[in-house]
Amino acid sequence: MFLGFLQKNSLIDYPGKLSCVCFVSGCNFHCPYCHNPELVRGNHAGLSPVDARSFYAFLAGRRGFLEGVVISGGEPTLRKDLPEICGTVKALGYAVKLDTNGSRPLVIQNLIQESLVDYIAMDIKTDPSRYASTVAKGLDPDLIESSIRVIMASAPDYEFRTTCARPLVDEGVIERICGLIEGARLHVLQAFRGEKVLDPEFFRGTEPAYTRDEMAALKSISERRVKSCIIR
Repeated sequence: MFLGFLQKNSLIDYPGKLSCVCFVSGCNFHCPYCHNPELVRGNHAGLSPVDARSFYAFLAGRRGFLEGVVISGGEPTLRKDLPEICGTVKALGYAVKLDTNGSRPLVIQNLIQESLVDYIAMDIKTDPSRYASTVAKGLDPDLIESSIRVIMASAPDYEFRTTCARPLVDEGVIERICGLIEGARLHVLQAFRGEKVLDPEFFRGTEPAYTRDEMAALKSISERRVKSCIIR
């Protein structure tokens, strides 16, 4: 298996480009709201795994139609062959967007230095100091902060994304996140989606979703600190 599955076209995953989205399997985080639980658990029942030859043949056949390839997951930076994948995709004439949780800043830095990515979307789950107790047991918060610095300093284009779900995110958390990404090009606030999440028990007894007005209030906090903030 090369990919967990392939979404053959998307108008929303790569800003400004018609793209496909390839989902790699495996993740070092356990985000309770994750909407790709099969990829995190390594259980591919119901998915249609894709081998490398089929994937590259698909891309070769879509040149002139698709403009970009989104590499998502799971967590792509866990793959040792990620630079090779990005290089092959770019050689086929596509722009590459990487979706990452930011846990491997050296991998991100290498991809940027080798001109293997054109756009990076990094998820910031909560205040990095809370990662170890919520989404990534034992994770050093400095890894998240290092990835933020690398991306802001050298990525060709980028966005930071925060899924707004209680109790992981509140106004104070948004304030702390925005302190880390002060001046960033784009901060995307994503609404919680409750269907098919990785750990529904995590949210039992709470109301994780924010209302439209509450999302607007969080946006007002972010847009004071970054160049642009949108709700997606």
